[in-house]
Amino acid sequence: MIEITRGDELGEEYRRKITEVLVNGFADDFEFFSKDPRVLADAFEHMVILERFHVALVDGEPAAIASVTEGAQECFAPEKRPFQRALGRIRGAISYRIVRSQFVGAYDGARAGLAEIGFVTTAPEHQGKGVATALMRKLLELPYDEFVLRDIKDTNAPALGLYRKLGFIETRRRAVRFAKRAGFTDYVSMGLRRA
Repeated sequence: MIEITRGDELGEEYRRKITEVLVNGFADDFEFFSKDPRVLADAFEHMVILERFHVALVDGEPAAIASVTEGAQECFAPEKRPFQRALGRIRGAISYRIVRSQFVGAYDGARAGLAEIGFVTTAPEHQGKGVATALMRKLLELPYDEFVLRDIKDTNAPALGLYRKLGFIETRRRAVRFAKRAGFTDYVSMGLRRA
């Protein structure tokens, strides 16, 4: 059975497990910081704002996560020192700056009533079992008039297929610099407006 709840309702004892799902799901994107998932979890654990993350539990364990923010809300609150402890003084300072520039700050178009769903990922052992679908369906029950998903890699066919199945439509494509090295061509953004 899949149970959906917010991270803050699970409590601090789940912070590490939620972070592990996050860093494993985005390991390719975070490999600049470290290729070791334990080190990534050490660096990122402190910054996860639990109340912004919704968690799909399978047998009481986090199986999928997604952040939900509205307006100027943040899902991360990074601090330099934990990055430096996990990654070293210089790499930690650089990583902190990158995280602040890439993951913090509202995007153009953010407003009350519009929810941005981000960092949707499923633990590898639970992929293909409907966990992300259950999580997304639950998020779409939240009282917002519009939902957006931004910067999905165009090569992420399972995610794009799921979002289309749930009624999201493509709203924008943004070309990636150095696409050959990145391994994908475009970032895709999608939206769903309530009828």
